[in-house]
This record gives sequence, structure tokens and C-alpha cells, in this order.
Amino acid sequence: MSLASTAQPPWPTELRLRKAGRELLVSFETGETYELPAELLRVRSPSAEVQGHAPSERITVPGKRDVLIIEVHPVGNYAVRLVFDDLHGSGIFTWEYLHDCGRNLDRYWREYLDELAEKGLSRDPSPRRSG
Repeated sequence: MSLASTAQPPWPTELRLRKAGRELLVSFETGETYELPAELLRVRSPSAEVQGHAPSERITVPGKRDVLIIEVHPVGNYAVRLVFDDLHGSGIFTWEYLHDCGRNLDRYWREYLDELAEKGLSRDPSPRRSG
């Protein structure tokens, strides 16, 4: 067994919603602190609804520029379940997943924007129809 597979992910020391739910601040015992945008966490949700059951099933989620995190629920001692104001709440965000999102924030953000552009999609929500 390799050393990398037995290494524990960094342990969070602080988890706090900021900017009225637009951001999740996560600090780790390593001294790293990341401000993770709700939009990116929503579109990269580890849920099967977003990721599918295989890489080819992953969907691109448009229209989430203004999404907010409205609830944070602990899941054991290894993760949190985030609930967004669009009522998506099935993703389990492990400490390792949040740490990875923080470390790769710029790359993931760029990939998200490129994917939207490639598919002709927008970060902006669809206009609501008036009835």
C-alpha cells in the first residue's frame, strides 16, 4: 500500500457561511483557508444528480450565478451536506473534496466557465415567466 493512499485528508478547523450564503469559508489544520463560492460548490456538487454514475453522465449546471447555501448539515465526522436555495441538497462534501476544491479553485472555475461557453450556456438564471 502506498503512503499516499493512507494519508489522511486535512482536518477542518473552521467552516462558516459568509456573504449571506454566497461563500463557504473553510480553514484546515494545515493553515490553509479557502473561500469557496456557492456557485462553484453547486455546479461541482458530488451528488449523483450532477456527477452521474460515470464521468460520461456528468452534467453541466447553468444559471447558478446567484445561488446561495442556505443550510450546512454535518455528516458523521468526515463531511457536510450543503443545501442550496434552489433546494439541491443531495451532495455530500467530504473534507477531502472541500480541500481539493480550495486547492484547485482557479482551475475548476476556469473549467466551469469554459464548459458553459463550449455548450452555449450562461451563469445567469433563466428569466422567470410571469403568469
